[in-house]
Amino acid sequence: MGASGAVTRSTLRQQIADALRDEVLAGRLQPGREFTVKQIAEQYGVSATPVREALFDLSAQGLLESDQHRGFRVREFTVADYRSMVEARTLVMNGVIRGIFHGPTLSSAQTARHPDCLVSVRRRAQEAARAAQGGDLDILIGYDLRFWRELGALVGNTYINDFLHRLRVQAWVFAVPYLRHDAGARDWLWHGHPELVAAVTLGSHDAVRAVIDDFNTHALNWADRLAAGNLPHPGHGPQPAGQAPPPGSSEPQTR
Repeated sequence: MGASGAVTRSTLRQQIADALRDEVLAGRLQPGREFTVKQIAEQYGVSATPVREALFDLSAQGLLESDQHRGFRVREFTVADYRSMVEARTLVMNGVIRGIFHGPTLSSAQTARHPDCLVSVRRRAQEAARAAQGGDLDILIGYDLRFWRELGALVGNTYINDFLHRLRVQAWVFAVPYLRHDAGARDWLWHGHPELVAAVTLGSHDAVRAVIDDFNTHALNWADRLAAGNLPHPGHGPQPAGQAPPPGSSEPQTR
């Protein structure tokens, strides 16, 4: 009985964390938004304990900031933060590429190691590219995160994959408020996912490196545009406290 209760609470904790993460990624919980454990618990109709645990989980992931007296606040990332995210993932991904490719190409054994996973990754890549080209930000974020997560699993190092996933979530949290108010957002949504899968399938070090370089250069060029002040950030600035986040499609079910 006790074990079952622990599992239920843990599951609810994860559901709440996932729901709030989706609210942030969707831009419904904007940077600077403040709320308390009590407000979130009332919003979802659950007890305070799993909510508090979920909020601390999101704080540990760098998405929220906690204040002993005022509760929690959605973290506001700066352009400098974003540049640092890109730099960090570039360094790690370059190391991963060097570790996988001992020569100019992968061996046939390496390319055949995860055929089933590559089929799934290719499907994610196609959907992500289609969403980016169509300017559908909500669909793109979901497929993009799953694409990189599944592609990263091929490396076989969960610590590296988890670290990179955390950076990608933070990068999207930073980018969403800009992109949702940018008429030219479609031009800044990277859609090279299929090219990366093709390069990995081919087993070519140079091809993979070229696509990754394009990915990171694209991100830094966008950061240059933001730093130049060509696009304001309408999401910055705290919204009125005392309001719980609006219910979204990701609201957890408490069955």
